[in-house]
Amino acid sequence: MIIIAGLGNPGAKYEKNRHNIGFMAADEIARRWRFGPERAKFQSIVSEGEVEGTRVLLMKPQTYMNESGRAVGEAARFYKIKPSEIIVFHDEIDLAPGRFRMKTGGGAAGQNGVRSLISHLGADFRRARMGVGHPGESHLVMPHVLGDFHKAEQPWLNALLQACADALPFAVAGEDERYQGEVMRLAPAPKFSPRQAARGE
Repeated sequence: MIIIAGLGNPGAKYEKNRHNIGFMAADEIARRWRFGPERAKFQSIVSEGEVEGTRVLLMKPQTYMNESGRAVGEAARFYKIKPSEIIVFHDEIDLAPGRFRMKTGGGAAGQNGVRSLISHLGADFRRARMGVGHPGESHLVMPHVLGDFHKAEQPWLNALLQACADALPFAVAGEDERYQGEVMRLAPAPKFSPRQAARGE
């Protein structure tokens, strides 16, 4: 069994925010692989399913982004799941919009949900980093990630979410490099700068 956690903030106010791209990925995975009904457990909305024979617990922590590790840590302890069997989908401002990178270990790079996970799990979980671009100035980062995706961003966003779900068997099999390559093959990132994306150009 593995845990797949999508990070975000609960509530309608945050639903379409860039910060909630992890929740969006979890929803697309549940739809694509026909997971069971959602229920409340481990301070999260969870559903269960199978991806090509591997049992998956899909989580959307409801603790708010900055405390995501409390929820995922609770589930990991309950099921005795190692960090290497946990995949976390989250927004990444250091990647251009639509870019996708898999990474195991390392620091939080300013992502507070990842920082919380590190404090509860250690650093060795797997990160599915979904690029949302950088607004260009550090004081603009919070309004950028807590802002909704622009209409012009929907085509690459929808393609990326679908690719993350369609290529998932590679990730579930532990083949992160192949997973990353397949996601980017299915959903090539658009050719524009993060600053253009932030301005909605």
